[in-house]
Amino acid sequence: MAKPNKKGPVKTVDVLCCRCKTLLFKYRKGGKGALVKCFKERISKDFTHQACTCPECNTVFARETLVRGTPAYKIIGGKAIAK
Repeated sequence: MAKPNKKGPVKTVDVLCCRCKTLLFKYRKGGKGALVKCFKERISKDFTHQACTCPECNTVFARETLVRGTPAYKIIGGKAIAK
């Protein structure tokens, strides 16, 4: 399978925790669909102290996985939103 484009999109979105609305990271997202997965190489600023866990309310919002051979976070449904 093909790997995702390294350069990626230019537009960034804020990824927020649904429970406490804390900013988790800034992500270079392509397209206008829902946030399903976040490739680690596309995260421009990471505000989490521990991977996949909200720093404010300690909610686990994603799982670490490999998508097409590239490290990514699979977002758990309804735990994080993109604005």
